[in-house]
Amino acid sequence: MLPVSASAATPKVANKSPGLPLADIPASSGATITVERHDTTVLIGINRPELQNRIDPDTYLALARTLYQYDHDDSLRAAVLFGHGDHFSRGIDVAAFAPVIASGQPFLPANDHSAQDPLEKASPVRLSKPLIVAVHGDTWNMAHEIFLAADIRVAASNTNFGQDENTHGRFPGGGSTVRFVREAGWGNAMRYMLTGDHWSAAEAFRMGLVQTIAANVDDAMQAALELATKIAACGPLGIRTTLESAHLAIVPTETPALSQIDAQFGRLFHTRDFKEGKQADEQGRKPDFKGY
Repeated sequence: MLPVSASAATPKVANKSPGLPLADIPASSGATITVERHDTTVLIGINRPELQNRIDPDTYLALARTLYQYDHDDSLRAAVLFGHGDHFSRGIDVAAFAPVIASGQPFLPANDHSAQDPLEKASPVRLSKPLIVAVHGDTWNMAHEIFLAADIRVAASNTNFGQDENTHGRFPGGGSTVRFVREAGWGNAMRYMLTGDHWSAAEAFRMGLVQTIAANVDDAMQAALELATKIAACGPLGIRTTLESAHLAIVPTETPALSQIDAQFGRLFHTRDFKEGKQADEQGRKPDFKGY
């Protein structure tokens, strides 16, 4: 088909050992994360189209384990992340994640050493191989933050980006307060995060968040796969070293802020405004926030 707390010191460098080959997982299997190998590249798909690809804890863990396997499969050199159906993803499945957030537990089990955090907040090292993301339709909140964690970004012209947690009594808890600001500049990032307004693929390109805009979802997938194929043809050690060097420049400055996000989100979760935002969504009405 083509259709967490860490030191701000020098980031750790992965001591990788070869893993088992990443196996194909077709959409017909019913899995929420699909895998489709193409020689030395691989397509990884979010597959909950009936729920606009909202990400629940099981899907998040499956994606994390798939990214880990990709990074440790020596036969693969580049990956493309995409969404099945009409949308890339509308982000976090709030109801499904509520028990995890209420318990104060991390999104990924602390003792699971075979998972690579899709938000690149909790894993001690970053992906050592390139991740390209191809988005279309709604790309909201957690999904936008996973998009920002990728190395290269392609968007179909119909992409509708959103980082609107503040309109629901929450805040961007997956890294946008760090990466959106870094990539687009303070004013651009705050203009959308603080208002909750959505924006287009063209606006994302203007801000530097997107490297390529394609006419439609099929063209976006084709463009992303072509980029992956070009990268896979390069020397893999040079590619890995390029990423390692670039990570040395940004990880030390990002780590202090990223390490605080889960605790900040947890504090908001127990407020009256957080509950009001959730109830307003469920009842289809405008929320009445009080500031506590």
